[in-house]
Amino acid sequence: MDDIVYFDRYRNQTCIEKVYGDKALRWTYGTVAGRISLNAIVKRAAFSHWYGWRMDRSSTRQKIAPFIKEYELDASEFVRDVDDFGNFNEFFFRKLKPESRPIDADPASVVFPADGRHLCIPNLSSNEGLFVKGEMFDLASLLKDDELTKQFAEGSLLLSRLCPVDYHRFHFPAAGIPGKTRLINGPLYSVNPIALCQNIHILAKNKRCVTVLETESLGRILVLEIGATCVGSICQTFSAGQPVAKGSEKGYFRFGGSSTITIFEPGRIRFDDDLIQNSQHHRELYAKIGDHLGARL
Repeated sequence: MDDIVYFDRYRNQTCIEKVYGDKALRWTYGTVAGRISLNAIVKRAAFSHWYGWRMDRSSTRQKIAPFIKEYELDASEFVRDVDDFGNFNEFFFRKLKPESRPIDADPASVVFPADGRHLCIPNLSSNEGLFVKGEMFDLASLLKDDELTKQFAEGSLLLSRLCPVDYHRFHFPAAGIPGKTRLINGPLYSVNPIALCQNIHILAKNKRCVTVLETESLGRILVLEIGATCVGSICQTFSAGQPVAKGSEKGYFRFGGSSTITIFEPGRIRFDDDLIQNSQHHRELYAKIGDHLGARL
């Protein structure tokens, strides 16, 4: 299988992703034995809950320092000192200092909801796929709601993929009033491109949460969190019905790679050029939460 290539907005260059658990992932999705294991064990919630439980053990503290070194994380951004984490999971869903992720101040801007690698579809009714040309998941299957499917059928979509090395809290892309979160249960396949290039429909099958954000200038925005293999939980930290500011925290993932999906009503947003251009080449753009992803029309 090919390397995973993405474009780093800050370095202004293409990079090869250093994948946590690369060998296991390629074995699972690239071999017959691996695919048998995937369907029998790995995709099931019990496996991910077990792995999450393992990451809660105090013995996993010894993994933290080597992980920071291997993936070149900046510990000065953390709210807590490295030695203060009681286990790997506490480190995984760490908070960051607000100044390390400033929120774009432009009143017309919409911001990335998470650190990660992003792809966009400006118009869902005329897309060419995300990771593979012509391959796209079904919106009705993703949302499980006829009214929302009809309303957003020609909307604009942002897929944000969080690797295990990323900051794993997710945030609101705009100010507004969020409704209650609706849980849609499903399996827990990997959301790594190695898996998604084989089956993009994973995104519309995995366990997921859907929240409707009502805004003044952008109409309704759908904010989704997608579970994945080894994600122990999707934890919401916001209060439904209470106003939220652009960039404020919505929740966090416990251990594992995962994704968020943000969907805008038709004709509401213009994505940034670098996001559009890389997405047209089915190449993810690396950007951080709070940075400019586009502007309202």
